[in-house]
Amino acid sequence: MLEAVSRNRTRNYLRQITGAAAYKAVAVVASFVTIPLMIGYIGQEQFGVWSTLLALMSWMVFFDLGIGNGLRNSVAETLAKDKRSEAARYIASGYSMVGLMALSLWLLVFLGSYLINWQMVFNTKVISETSLRLTVQIAISFIVFNFWIGLIGALLGAVQRTSLIALGQLISNVLALALVVVLTQTTDASISYLATAYGSSLVTANVLLSIWFYRQYPELRPTPCLDKQHVQPLLAVGMQFFVIQIAVLIIFTTDKMLITQLFGPLYVTQYEVVFKLFSLITLGHTLITAPLWSAYTDAYHRGDTVWIGNMLRKQIIVFGGVAIAVLAMVLIARPVIGFWIGPELEVSFQLVLALGLLVMISTWNNIFAMFVNGIGKIKIQLYTAVIAMSINIPLALLFTKYLGMGLSGIVLATCASLLLAAVALPVQVRHIIRQDAGKGAR
Repeated sequence: MLEAVSRNRTRNYLRQITGAAAYKAVAVVASFVTIPLMIGYIGQEQFGVWSTLLALMSWMVFFDLGIGNGLRNSVAETLAKDKRSEAARYIASGYSMVGLMALSLWLLVFLGSYLINWQMVFNTKVISETSLRLTVQIAISFIVFNFWIGLIGALLGAVQRTSLIALGQLISNVLALALVVVLTQTTDASISYLATAYGSSLVTANVLLSIWFYRQYPELRPTPCLDKQHVQPLLAVGMQFFVIQIAVLIIFTTDKMLITQLFGPLYVTQYEVVFKLFSLITLGHTLITAPLWSAYTDAYHRGDTVWIGNMLRKQIIVFGGVAIAVLAMVLIARPVIGFWIGPELEVSFQLVLALGLLVMISTWNNIFAMFVNGIGKIKIQLYTAVIAMSINIPLALLFTKYLGMGLSGIVLATCASLLLAAVALPVQVRHIIRQDAGKGAR
């Protein structure tokens, strides 16, 4: 029986990779075509402001207190144990909690936007204060709504249909491309219009995925309720995920803020373009690892440690391919950027090399984080994330201001802050596998 379940899990895993690869290919092409159109529409400095704004707004997504990830694990576990009505109650409580948080967050940021000097925040004078405030208000309205309806991603992961998350990204990116083309043909440059187009594309994709999901799984449709019995488990695991998410968010968004403050928003564009190019590799790796989160949950709660061990070994082999891809990208990145964006955008080889190293460390960590996330044993990851968050900014200031490493110093500081997890997570995973080998289902 367990062998049959293992084979079905593996087949589904491969199906999700295949489907996601097709969807991602189109989504990535659309995204890459959109970036030069955006830069051409609003200019390099305004695009740097836009990129930084998105980084700041991404903080909002994590104010669900980790409930999305807690919901994913709880639903995957209850479905593995064939408790579908229990899964539905978790979903209902999750939507209700996140909905209340989203409304509160929107009111706080929308009203608070009148008290902030946005030109100072983004270190720019090319956009008026009024236009910046309006852009922030538009962005927060769309992102907060998407923050609530975006729980569908956790549910698709829980039922091991992660390829549909990639389909949602395809819909969003293609729609964003279409809307940006319309803007370039019909309007003068406006960062506010760009925010509206981007927000509309995000929301539309998740609305369509939600409609599909609840037609396929009508027994999981939520009704408004807050059940203490189900809220507490979501928050217990969710709060640990929340701290990890905040730590990771601070690490990566402060990179852009540091670049903005130390070098100016024009340099954010250089960072963003190189980062976007390397995202081809991270996206490819994510295609392979994303379906494993809930697959690990299912296998762990069925006691299938053989399947888990085999899959982890295969992921380490895949990492060898990632290393080769990163090396190739480092060598060709600057000519590709010259062809893609144009010769007017210059990037240093040091920045390219630093971001290549960051991709290597991040993908290595992700191999093991996916397993511990799936089984909910995330305290080691939590501790290493908090340490990384604490040392990232001091290291960035040391590397840039005192060691003269420039823009690449900020990226190297991020690399250094992630090294502790690169050692600790593999050790933890090996200990768990050895400890649980031969045990029955949880």
